[in-house]
Amino acid sequence: MAPNEYGRPPASSTLTIKPFQAHVDETKLQHMKDLLSLSPIGISTFENTSAGRHYGMNRDWLSNAKTHWLSKFDWRAHEAYINSFPNFTASLADQNGNPLDVHFVALFSQKRDAVPIALFHGWPGSFLEFLELLDIARKKWRPEEMPYHFIVPSLPGFAYSSGPPVETDFGLENVCFVMDKLLVGLGFGSGYLVQGGDIGSAVCRLLALNYEACKGMHLNMISMPRPENAEQLEVDALEKKALNNGDEFANTGYAYAAEHGTRTATIGHALSSSPLAVLSWVGEKFLEWTDEDPPLDKILEGVTLYWLTDTMSRNMYNYRSFNAGKIRPRRAQLANGLFGRTGNKMPPFVSKPSGYSFFRCDIFPVPKTWAAQTCNLVAYGQHSSGGHFAAMEKPRELLADVEEWVAKAWKAQAHL
Repeated sequence: MAPNEYGRPPASSTLTIKPFQAHVDETKLQHMKDLLSLSPIGISTFENTSAGRHYGMNRDWLSNAKTHWLSKFDWRAHEAYINSFPNFTASLADQNGNPLDVHFVALFSQKRDAVPIALFHGWPGSFLEFLELLDIARKKWRPEEMPYHFIVPSLPGFAYSSGPPVETDFGLENVCFVMDKLLVGLGFGSGYLVQGGDIGSAVCRLLALNYEACKGMHLNMISMPRPENAEQLEVDALEKKALNNGDEFANTGYAYAAEHGTRTATIGHALSSSPLAVLSWVGEKFLEWTDEDPPLDKILEGVTLYWLTDTMSRNMYNYRSFNAGKIRPRRAQLANGLFGRTGNKMPPFVSKPSGYSFFRCDIFPVPKTWAAQTCNLVAYGQHSSGGHFAAMEKPRELLADVEEWVAKAWKAQAHL
């Protein structure tokens, strides 16, 4: 189906947007391959060989992936798939006047009462996570009958969006200002809904808390400490078993985030020196945070996008929110209530209608009764499989959950 069939924003749109085509210069693509070919793989050790994945990236997997990346992976085919969807860019500015070019993929409905839903990715994800969900939607509904507008932005610093300013600090509050400006400018000033996981879940919560046009949120990750009344809350067997995931992640899987937040410049330089380094750092997360190993080409797709768009060194600014440091300690206090079992503060309560999808193998799955401590929970979907990258791993299930939530959270007649 031609991208332009879903490429017409509402007539109420006031934002100037430009069509966008994903295409990297052949010279840069070849340079990546040359660097990859020249990048050595570390010698065999107990930790990277005999211990499997217990201590991180397995050497054999990395070696096989490197060979496949060089000899069989076709980035041009992935670009063609990206371009089969309507892609756009918009020039915006944050509340301090810093200019940003924001990339987004969209399926615009031609129904007058279609519900606008923004889908937000996290790290080490991108807009790519949502493409299969969008593909399901465009095969299910024609533009004139699709009940939703789907908008999938690349957050500042990721993929085809510009990076945050280099002269001044930038954080989630700036991201949310720009995302609201994007959605309102697209014609959804009377109301929109948001969905996300990982960092995207924090973006959703802040939008729901602080922006009138955001009428509700749906999350597939809720980061929170154990509630003080946890012993009095009902938890079923699957939820109880999954709670161990969060403890395991906090104990053995969180080191990368501390590095991102405290030595952002150093790890940014290290990962910008070799595509193989990015594959090892990011590939580990796709292998460890999913229920089943994703197809190798799916992992390489995300890593290649990161490399070709110079994403690695400019997408870690959000992690500085985890650490007080010397710059804007208030941000760390805010993040303590938005992220993780590693903090001790409950996230700010969202009174707007909210939904939550529980996936058994996520890094921070929480029970329904816990989730209800953080928001006005009107819809809950429980899944015995699936992990952190819900839209990529379980797009049909996530879409079904979102539809159930929208039916309860949205009053379409109020926006006619």
